Parts: sequence; C-alpha cells; structure tokens
Amino acid sequence: MSLRSNKFVSTVAASVIVVGAIFVSGCNLAGAGPQPGATTTLPVTAVVNPPVDIVDAPVFDGKKSFDLLKKQCDFGPRPVGSEAHRKTLSFLVEEMKKYADKTVQQTFTYQGLPLCNVIGEFNPEAKRKVLLCAHWDTRPRADQELDEVNKRKPIIGASDGASGVAVLLELARNFKEKKPNIGVVVVLLDGEDFGSFETMKGVLLGAEYFARHHDGYNLEYGVLLDMVGDADLDIYREVNSENYAPGTNRKIFTIAKELGFGKNIIDKLNTNVTDDHIPLNQARIPTVDLIDFNYKYWHTLEDTPEHCSAKSLEMVGKTISQLIYREK
Repeated sequence: MSLRSNKFVSTVAASVIVVGAIFVSGCNLAGAGPQPGATTTLPVTAVVNPPVDIVDAPVFDGKKSFDLLKKQCDFGPRPVGSEAHRKTLSFLVEEMKKYADKTVQQTFTYQGLPLCNVIGEFNPEAKRKVLLCAHWDTRPRADQELDEVNKRKPIIGASDGASGVAVLLELARNFKEKKPNIGVVVVLLDGEDFGSFETMKGVLLGAEYFARHHDGYNLEYGVLLDMVGDADLDIYREVNSENYAPGTNRKIFTIAKELGFGKNIIDKLNTNVTDDHIPLNQARIPTVDLIDFNYKYWHTLEDTPEHCSAKSLEMVGKTISQLIYREK
C-alpha cells in the first residue's frame, strides 16, 4: 500500500469536520460519496453505536494467519512480473481452492505484464453477498528508504501486502468450517503497489479491473484489509470509508470495541487514504478500508515479519469474522 500526506493522506481533526446532509441517514451510500481526498463526513462523536451480541463463529487462529504471512514472505519480494510473484500466485490459488466453493482466476495485463486477482466464492447461492479483499503484490521499490541504492530495491511487504491476505485466507478456512448466512466473495487483488503514486499510474490495478467486472457478484458492501499486521497495531476510521460506507464502518468499530480491541482498532476518525477501496466505491460497492498507516516500516526494506504479530492479525480477523457471522 501507499499514500502518505504527499500522496492523498491527511490527518483530520474532528473539530473541523463538516457534517454533510447526505450522510445523516447513516446508511451505506454506494457511489454517493465524494471524490478521493474529500473530508466531509458525519463526525464519529455524533454516532450512537447500538449494542450487538457476540455470535458463535469458528475460532480465528492468529498463529495460523501469521504462518500464512510468513509463507508469502518466504517467496521474497513479490512485485508484478517477478518469479516470486508467479510462485506466490500458485500458492494463493491452491490455498483458496482448499476452502472456497468456487475459485476464479481473474487475469489481465498491464504493459505486457500478467496480473491475476484470485477470487474465492463462499455460499454463492445466498441472495446477499459481501466483498472481502486485500492486495497480494508487493512494492518493486523501497521508496521510503533514505539511501538511494536501497530505494531501488523491492520490499518484502510483510504488513503491506501479506498481512491482509493472511487474514483473508484464515477467514476462508473459517467459512469452510461453518458456512456464513450470507455469501462472501474474497478477492486477493493484484497490482496495487506496482507503479507511481505521484501520477496514480500503474497502481490500484487489480481493484480497478475488478471494479469494471464485478456485476455478476451483486455485492452489498465491501471491506479492504491493508497493512493490518503491525505489531503495534492502531487502526482508525478512514475518511473515504466513512463517506462512502458509514454503516459498515460503524459496525466494524463497534464490534472491535465489544471484543476488547478498542485500544488497537480505534473508534476515531483519523486518516484519509487513497487505496484499493476508491475504485470499488466508485463502482458502487460501498467499501471500508481498514489500514494501519502509522507503520514506520512502510515502503522500506524493514517491512518484514518480525515487525508484525499474530495478535494483530487475530484482532482484525476476529472483528471481520463477527461482522460476517452476524449477518442474516
């Protein structure tokens, strides 16, 4: 993932947030949100979160999820076009086939390079369906390194890439163990981190492709997981998520608080991020981005497993598990 302040990320103080009448209903408004970078939203302090009961769900195993994170990193940096990218794709497809009712490889190209979104469908006959997604490619350049030589090296992408995928694959195992009441479409997105975030060319490729080819899934809402492995986890409400999908955002942070994760999945508005959720939202899939952007190893050679933790993955995984299994 990408995008600090010079790439469309900003810190937003609650005192300066303007209440937009379009968000008063508190419902997901597909396609009605502002363009990337806008900050008009309903203040978090104005929302009353109703109590929700904890429901029975399969055990999300943080250790198994962390093992999946390390397995991806064992392939090495996984930028588009690399041998490690090809090996990782084979691994992800085989893992998805273990659990999903249906596995699809959504292939496309960019500048002659092959890319692939790996899609797993769970309970595909359900009338209601939701999207869970994360990107699996890694950054080909460590552009946040200070040394010019190191800047040209690819990153391992433990949190920035592997972490979200690791959570989704463990959730896939849960969905196999106990079918959710709703349909779940898990999409491992390719090509998020390939190109330039200054020009916005060659980035968010998998999300943009899926956004153009999602009609058959009839998705009600979505959740994007990006950079959720940080051992010192602090995920806040993200501004574009709040604008496009306030109802889902409220559910997620309410659940996290009920599970005792409120110190790490923090019910306050903070960052404004352009990420894979933007093309999805623009395609009328109201999508929330769960992201820990307070990660000092972002786009550096030190984005490695030792700076991530099973506990962080487990907090995120259990929160999303409850979100899915509470749906009727």
